[in-house]
Amino acid sequence: MDRRLRRAPDAEWVLMYRLGLSRKRIAELVRAEPAAVGYHLVIARCQDPGLEAEHQAAAGAVPTPYPSPADLSRMEEVVAWALVEGRLPDGRSSDRDERSMARWLSDRRREAAEGTLDPAYSRGLAQVPGWAENPRAAADEERWNQRLAQLVDFRHEGNDWPRHHDYDSEREHTLGVWIHTQRYKRRRGDLDPMKAKLLDAAVPGWQTGRTRGRRPRS
Repeated sequence: MDRRLRRAPDAEWVLMYRLGLSRKRIAELVRAEPAAVGYHLVIARCQDPGLEAEHQAAAGAVPTPYPSPADLSRMEEVVAWALVEGRLPDGRSSDRDERSMARWLSDRRREAAEGTLDPAYSRGLAQVPGWAENPRAAADEERWNQRLAQLVDFRHEGNDWPRHHDYDSEREHTLGVWIHTQRYKRRRGDLDPMKAKLLDAAVPGWQTGRTRGRRPRS
């Protein structure tokens, strides 16, 4: 781990922030990643609740607590919505308010990944299971596992490997395209090693596919 991260908060960075410099500007001056500077500042704000007000005053802004009452109110709104609906807000929803909540949650998710999420947000959002996960990535993972299960069933029914060309059904086509994609990724070295192991265990021979009975090319 970086020396500065082990000794957070860095006194020099905190002083610069106290004098009104932004996280981005501090990162530029000390040649550090903004996320690293943010990590130190989160810890510094926890240790010194008055730090943010001093920063705002030095920067010429009206001192406000961070997160502000409005920020915390927004968090409570998002948490309440998620608990009532039993899901996370969807950024592709037709509802404008839901899209707005999804964007807000995406910002907090990014801060959590960077290590800069304020503890107040962390405590509040802990009420929502899985809030920090990328919903699109989670959906893609679930879809991958479903396709694998469908391929296992297809093979157990006595079928040969599904084709993505010259297929006999949409089901075969869907599975044929999917397994063709996995083979392509495997050859390029892009397939997740864990997924390769799952394929090896569930459908041995998946990399080779059909070796007999292939239809001749016209």
